[in-house]
Amino acid sequence: MAKSGYVKPASTGMAAGLNKGFIVTRRELKQKPSYRRGRKGERVGLVREVVREVVGFSPYERRMIELIKIGSASTFKRALKLAKKRLGTHRRGTKKRNEMSEAVAAMRRKA
Repeated sequence: MAKSGYVKPASTGMAAGLNKGFIVTRRELKQKPSYRRGRKGERVGLVREVVREVVGFSPYERRMIELIKIGSASTFKRALKLAKKRLGTHRRGTKKRNEMSEAVAAMRRKA
């Protein structure tokens, strides 16, 4: 797949060469719905926020929050290890740790 923003050079009309091919006018295509996959809509964000408020944190998330509150580098790393164990991948673990750090920061701002 080409990089975003890449524009294919115009054809030369010749049968050989880098930009070979029949010269045609390029149409502006509508963006495919699959391109927005993974982006969070505002309704979904609102629903998740309400659910988080009502239900709270799961036990492993509460444990992560406690580790993050201690604040040393080793407990920060331990929080990542816990998240990785529960969620399966390093990327998911780091995302969850950042989310929990934000939650701790929000608690500190509130208090």
